[in-house]
Amino acid sequence: MKRFAIAGIQMSVSAFEENITRMGHYVAHVKHRFPWVDMVLFSELAAYGPSPLKAETMPGEAEQRLCQIAAQHGIWLIPGSLFELRDGHVFNTSPVINPQGEVIARFSKLFPFLPYEKGITAGDQFVVFDVPDAGRIGISICYDMWFPETTRTLAAMGAEVILHPTMTDTIDREVELAIARASAVTNQVYFLDINGVGDGGTGRSIVVDPAGYVLHQAGNGPESSRWKSTSTRSGASVNAACAGWASRSRASATVAAISRCTSATAAWMPICTGWAR
Repeated sequence: MKRFAIAGIQMSVSAFEENITRMGHYVAHVKHRFPWVDMVLFSELAAYGPSPLKAETMPGEAEQRLCQIAAQHGIWLIPGSLFELRDGHVFNTSPVINPQGEVIARFSKLFPFLPYEKGITAGDQFVVFDVPDAGRIGISICYDMWFPETTRTLAAMGAEVILHPTMTDTIDREVELAIARASAVTNQVYFLDINGVGDGGTGRSIVVDPAGYVLHQAGNGPESSRWKSTSTRSGASVNAACAGWASRSRASATVAAISRCTSATAAWMPICTGWAR
């Protein structure tokens, strides 16, 4: 039985100071307390906040620091996104970093949110990537999910899980929660929509299963935690927050339960996923 665990970090993001140091602290805490976590996902523009004036080329200093965090802790890292300077244009780009600290893909947001992202160039490539012995994962960013063709295309490319970092600080967060559920159920995928707090959004991150059921929805303030123990169909005990990542082509999935761990400034949701190989 192969399990793959994803921790989504709903972190307080500053628009005026770098946040990479804090991101590293959260990754260290997650791996120390829950060493079975394989991947960590942050919210959109978590590293430096929403200022395109902080755009830099990739590879660059910020991306290299993030690669070092991934390699140090041996995890897959999707650090939300950063503003990328490329060919005289600014893109909103999410790097995919493997446990060796290597960037294996970069996804640039397809639909910048106008007028708030005026001057940001749209990407033109869909991105999916394979995690060995686990499955195929797709990425979209924030406003991308408002266009159903984006998630549909990722699913058609074989994605079974969609990672969706967002930075929503507007009044339409309630609508986005409905879109996240619809995106999951209509495409039969797990959908992890991770928002920031503070300057990085209004929180309320959500994780949805392929049936459209909410596995977890965070609040926008301090929360308490509760952990459960569950088991797989093979009878093994799992002391974690687990959600069955059921492939459309596989009948045997992990039994599911969900929990959370939060602090005064952040909430994060580990999702243990897997199926029988």
